[in-house]
Amino acid sequence: MTEPGRHISLFALFTLQAFCVLFFLGDAVADVMGWEQALGVKDTDLFEYLVVIALILGLVLTGLEIRKILRRQQRMEHQIKAASGAFSDLLREHFETWSLTEAERDVALLAIKGLPVAEIARVRETKEGTVKAQCNAIYRKAGVNGRTQLLSLFVEDLMAESLIPAGH
Repeated sequence: MTEPGRHISLFALFTLQAFCVLFFLGDAVADVMGWEQALGVKDTDLFEYLVVIALILGLVLTGLEIRKILRRQQRMEHQIKAASGAFSDLLREHFETWSLTEAERDVALLAIKGLPVAEIARVRETKEGTVKAQCNAIYRKAGVNGRTQLLSLFVEDLMAESLIPAGH
């Protein structure tokens, strides 16, 4: 089912269940207040049976939808873990291809995480000039002009295959 169709179905299911709740609430209030006898309303057993069947159907469909959502969530969590592992593998592979030193690997990781040069220098307990020189060496070895292009190399590789197929 398409996403808009699924939303319409869920809204229809919600509306049906809301109607059933309102019916039983109204019926209970009428019983307590004695309005059924005052208004001359006959027993509504047949209609109540239909409402109960509608509630059971709603319960079953809601349960199926919850199961579908939980399965999708589990698939997505698995794919996120796979992507995380794939990203680590991708980093390691590129770092080896570019022949980055251990220090350059650390700086590249911190730069990809988005830390500014001053913060990288503080974390690595080194001077900002050293970090800038290491960043320039990383960009040169990677064949890019800066941090954004460096990150885009990894994003493009990860986006080459869609993690979650359309329509799921």
